[in-house]
Amino acid sequence: YEGGAFGGNRGLRPVPPEKGVFPLDHMHLCDLEKKEYLNCLKSSGHKSDNCRHLSKKYLVCRMEKNLMAKQDMSELGFGKNYDAETSSEEMEQ
Repeated sequence: YEGGAFGGNRGLRPVPPEKGVFPLDHMHLCDLEKKEYLNCLKSSGHKSDNCRHLSKKYLVCRMEKNLMAKQDMSELGFGKNYDAETSSEEMEQ
């Protein structure tokens, strides 16, 4: 049979994803930002919208520490109006 013990077609070359693969933070340079985000998710019942500001902070940390390619935040789902939207939402709470 084809595929071996773990399945898969041996004849096709795998294509890496465009996003989602980046160096691990072996030196724990962004641990604080990661923990803040994960704690926020836990306390908000895993509603990621409530923690977007921390997600952004974590991505900025990774970019600053060369753990991922530097990109405009709008390419990562944070529109140009994002900062204005979050500051007004935070004031309402």
